[in-house]
Amino acid sequence: MFPRVVVIGGGYGGSVVAKSLDDVADVVLVEPKEAFFHAVGALRATVDPDFLPAVFFPYDNLLARGRVIHERAAEVEPGRVLLASGEELAADYVVLATGSGYPFPAKNDLSVTAEAQDKYRSAQKNLEAADHVLLLGAGPVGLEFAGEIKAAWPEKKVVIVDPVADILSEYDPELREEVRRQLARLDVRLVLGTALKENPPTAAGEQGTFHVSTESDIDITADIWFRCFGVVPQTGYVTGALAGARLANGQVTVDDTLRVTGQHTVFALGDITDLPEAKRAGSAMRHAEVVAQNVTALIKKEGDLATYQPGPAAILLPLGPGGGASQLPGMGVVGPEITAQYKGGDLMTGRFAETFGIGKA
Repeated sequence: MFPRVVVIGGGYGGSVVAKSLDDVADVVLVEPKEAFFHAVGALRATVDPDFLPAVFFPYDNLLARGRVIHERAAEVEPGRVLLASGEELAADYVVLATGSGYPFPAKNDLSVTAEAQDKYRSAQKNLEAADHVLLLGAGPVGLEFAGEIKAAWPEKKVVIVDPVADILSEYDPELREEVRRQLARLDVRLVLGTALKENPPTAAGEQGTFHVSTESDIDITADIWFRCFGVVPQTGYVTGALAGARLANGQVTVDDTLRVTGQHTVFALGDITDLPEAKRAGSAMRHAEVVAQNVTALIKKEGDLATYQPGPAAILLPLGPGGGASQLPGMGVVGPEITAQYKGGDLMTGRFAETFGIGKA
C-alpha cells in the first residue's frame, strides 16, 4: 500500500510535485479551480481573446493514479487536512503549494473556468474601448502588461506610475537600460518616484474616463486602470503544529530541504516560502523537483535529502510577442530574440500542454 501524499494547491509547483510522485505514492491534489491557470500567459490573454483558452489546462490528465479534489483546504497540520466541506484527509506527507494572490488580470481568483474566461473577455472589451491606460506598478507585471497592450493596440497611450525611483532595481543596469529603450520606442510613459494622491474613482478594469494627480502634481487622464502590485501569500489554512512556522507576512519558513521548519513530513514550496528570491513560476517548479525528490527518498528510505539554494537574480520579461529583455544565468542580459524564444513567443503554453496531457485520449 502506497503512503498518502496530500498536495495543497495545484499551481506551478503543486502540479509538478503531484505528477512527479504519482508513481510512488497515493497522491491527493487539493485544488479548488476546475483547471490550472497558466498565469505566465494571463496578460496576453487579457488583450487577445483568441489566446485566452490556451491558459486554462484541465486537471483531468495530470495524474494517472492519484486524484484531484476540487475544494479548498480549511486547516492543515502534520498528518491531517481538513477540507472546507468538512471532509478530513489523513496524510503521511503534506506539501503546501498554495502560492499567492495577486490583483486581476495577472492572476485569476475564480474557480469556475467559464466564469474566469468571461471576466477576461470583459476586461479585453473594456481595454479595447479605452484610448488611455493607466497601470499602477512598474514591476515586471506592469512592464509586461504595457508591452502586451502596445503589441495589441499600438495607438493606445499607456502610462505607468510607481513610487520607486527606477524600474527593475534588483537587476543589472544593462537590463534596465534595454527595457527603458524598448518602452520609449513603444511610447510607454513612465512616471516614477511618485504615487497617486488617491486611487481612480472607477474600479480596476472598468472603462470610464477619469483624471488623477500624483503627489508630485503630475496630472493624468485615462479611460481604464489596473493594479499591478500586491502579492499576498495564501496560507490562512496553516494551523496546529505548523502555525509557528507562519510569519506575519503570510510566508512559511522552510529549511534547505524545503521542509517546513521543525517538521519531518511537511514541505512547502513556491511563493509561500520565506526563501530570499523573486517569486516566479520557474522558482516554484525548481522547488517542486527538490520536494518530489525528498518525499521519494523518505518513502523509499534511501538516499540523502536534496537541498535547495536560491540562484542568482534572473528574469524573462517579454514586452509583447516579439519584444522584451531578460537577465539569465550564464548569459547575462539578452534582448528580444532570445526573450521571445524562451518565453515571449508562446508564453510556454506548449510546455504546459504536455504536462497536463492536453491532446491525449
